[in-house]
Amino acid sequence: MTSDTLSTTSSVRTTALTSEAGVAWTVRSNTELSPEWAAIGDAEHPAQVPGEVHTALLSEGLIPDPFDGDNETALAWIGRTDWVYQAEFQWQPGTEQRHDLVADGLDTVATISLNGTEVARTANQHRSYRFDVASLLVPGSNTVTIAFEAPINAAERLAAKLGDRPRAYGDPFNAIRKMASGYGWDWGPNLAGVGILGGIAIESWSTVRLATVRPLATVDGSDGALDVHVDLEWTDSAASPARVAIQVGEVSAEVAVPSGQTSAVVSARVPDANLWWPTGYGEPNLYPLSVRLTADDQGMGHWDGRIGFRTVTMSTEPDAAGSEFVISVNDKPIYVKGANWIPDDALMSRLTLQTYRTSINEAVDAGMNLLRVWGGGIYEREEFYNLCDELGLLVWQDFLFACAAYSEDEPLYSEVEAEAREAITRLSSHPSLAIWNGNNENIWGFVEWGWRAPLAGRSWGDGYYTDLLPRLVAELDPRTPYSAGSPFSYAPYHHPNDPRHGSMHIWDVWNQVDYSHYRDYPARYVSEFGFQGPAAWSTLFSVVHDEPLDPYGPQMLVHQKAADGNGKLERGLGNHLPKWSTEPVANMDDWHWITSLNQARAVAYGINHFRSLFPLNRGTVVWQLNDNWPVISWAAVDWNGIRKPLWHALKAVYQPRLLTLQPRPDDEGNQLPTLVAHNDSDQPWQGRLTVTRRSTGVGSDVLAEQHLELDVDPRGATTIALDADIVGAADPATEFIVVSTPGAAPAFWYFVEDTELSLVSPAEGFEARAERTDSGYDVTVTAKALVKDVSLFPDRLDAASRVDSGLITLIAGEQHTFTVTSGELDSAALTSVPVLRSVNDLVAR
Repeated sequence: MTSDTLSTTSSVRTTALTSEAGVAWTVRSNTELSPEWAAIGDAEHPAQVPGEVHTALLSEGLIPDPFDGDNETALAWIGRTDWVYQAEFQWQPGTEQRHDLVADGLDTVATISLNGTEVARTANQHRSYRFDVASLLVPGSNTVTIAFEAPINAAERLAAKLGDRPRAYGDPFNAIRKMASGYGWDWGPNLAGVGILGGIAIESWSTVRLATVRPLATVDGSDGALDVHVDLEWTDSAASPARVAIQVGEVSAEVAVPSGQTSAVVSARVPDANLWWPTGYGEPNLYPLSVRLTADDQGMGHWDGRIGFRTVTMSTEPDAAGSEFVISVNDKPIYVKGANWIPDDALMSRLTLQTYRTSINEAVDAGMNLLRVWGGGIYEREEFYNLCDELGLLVWQDFLFACAAYSEDEPLYSEVEAEAREAITRLSSHPSLAIWNGNNENIWGFVEWGWRAPLAGRSWGDGYYTDLLPRLVAELDPRTPYSAGSPFSYAPYHHPNDPRHGSMHIWDVWNQVDYSHYRDYPARYVSEFGFQGPAAWSTLFSVVHDEPLDPYGPQMLVHQKAADGNGKLERGLGNHLPKWSTEPVANMDDWHWITSLNQARAVAYGINHFRSLFPLNRGTVVWQLNDNWPVISWAAVDWNGIRKPLWHALKAVYQPRLLTLQPRPDDEGNQLPTLVAHNDSDQPWQGRLTVTRRSTGVGSDVLAEQHLELDVDPRGATTIALDADIVGAADPATEFIVVSTPGAAPAFWYFVEDTELSLVSPAEGFEARAERTDSGYDVTVTAKALVKDVSLFPDRLDAASRVDSGLITLIAGEQHTFTVTSGELDSAALTSVPVLRSVNDLVAR
């Protein structure tokens, strides 16, 4: 049950114990509760399986929404409470020799009993379990009980046993094999709970079963080469040999397996195979694969899935500038345009194929080609990887270690090995899987975060990252590269977060310094960086109810998990944008727009810089794509699926063809605006560039003009100096540069920050009109002067409304139409503040 594609024929009888199969589960507290929660008491309450205790109590109306107001704090007792799940089910014996209880996703420290007899104890959310329960089953009614230890208590008990170790956040998440961010993170709530998050069943079988299937598909010349590794489990009375047969596309192969042999490999070649490519580099071609196990001419099990033929390499070879970081697919270097992925809901049992599809499509629509599954989350469900396979999204998969020192002592070590073996085996079939990564920031933490003194020589995880995990990847998935950590410099004696070597994380921007410092980094590959901004208005203020609303209101701060987060938002404005009014109370309309815009500006500033360094720089992975609840965070798309201004900025800077103006020194060392064109496509980029220096005022008068021929190689970049007449402003506050060519977004350069820029008022600078359509509205803005970052927020009128574009900068004579998908809205409000915003309404003089 470690894969949604592993199933069985009639020779394996499955008695599903899920709610969908009609089994009625209950959950009850096994800890005395305070009088406030007397309605819950120790009574049994209906529970869905798969499911978790929070969703069970919520669906019965026994607790309020954990996301609303300060309910997170009010419900903290759930993590200090032992819980018992129980169900009765019907079962009848057959002719099978084995009867196994199989469970996937027990969260986390559990004691399993069947008909009053203890079966086993488990302690790992990230793996599955199988137990022979033939001696405990009875004909007719049976009772299964799963008693969960309170997750915070369990973590503390295990930390005391293993020895407490440094970590970034409060509860000792590093002592337990449970999703680390479930105990709270700087973007997520502490809703540590328990539950049965995967399938659970009785599997009855005889002779032999298909235990695991591990298809490793690669490329040999023009052919697809496939080795299907299978593990088998036999009953004691097995006597007959088995056969394993595979079919991939039109090609089939099979092998005989002697009785008792527990592993086999079936190989096949697909002539002239269509290769799997990431989006932007080719088609993500997939082949259906079926695996059949037979014995005594009977079907014993089957596996159905899809594979893709591809090679992936990761080069960290030294060069003149340090050490490169280049991911190549099918021998073609990939420029990575990615985002970090966190679990898509703090209550994970609510996730469905559709929620995964919606969120992953946000990455594709923004022009991304990689998602990094971050180490403080989970090994995602099959739906996630299947969608990435289909859409051509590369997956960087962290092993589940994040921001902490981890004991290498028992029993943790054995649990880590078991979960890693299972994860590698399950995910190795996916062509989208590009990197196995040992941990998130733990090597950096050991070097620089003051861990060594409190560790006092004790283990901290290094043995996992440099021995166990690379050894398991080499054994089970040798076709996929392994990285010890992120960030990492891939050489002895190098600081793990050195921008000259390998991958790096940039967090002094946001935490300490202005985002202009992104330009300090000649980064080879940035696997984390970002800047915060609020969730959409309708999302944030559906759960924050402070009166009056204020950035530092008590409920607002519940939904701002970063240390001094709203202070950093305020200081992060620097001189880029004006601060909102605070008298007599905070102007929250402006606070929301300004901080949202500044988030988008900061990240786009960084990516423009990094792309301008190509080929020195080989990619960026922004923190983060998604949210797991309504919050002020680094996400580009909020928990309700509303695209923040950051998403629109990412779509612009992740286009295959990018024009960007960057400061470069002239012969005398003066930093002058210089054009860089990065062509991340397989076709030459040729055309005519128009470069103008213009007035910010009405008419956008042309003050200087230059025409250039553009010729950029496929997957190449070029740098072009501009005329002195273009780069020299007579009045910096009233002038700007724009570079345009057909087929690419224009590049802008401003000689001063917006706080000093002379912009005309919205009334003078543009006209806006809203027209009803069959699906909502078209809102058209026509510029009469420079209008910066025009954005529309229809969710302020209806939370279900969506808009197709944002952060549109126009010069006189240009227009843009926003397409709004909605029901009936106020047309006048659609063309007015606070729904229609621009920089002009903040700084117009």
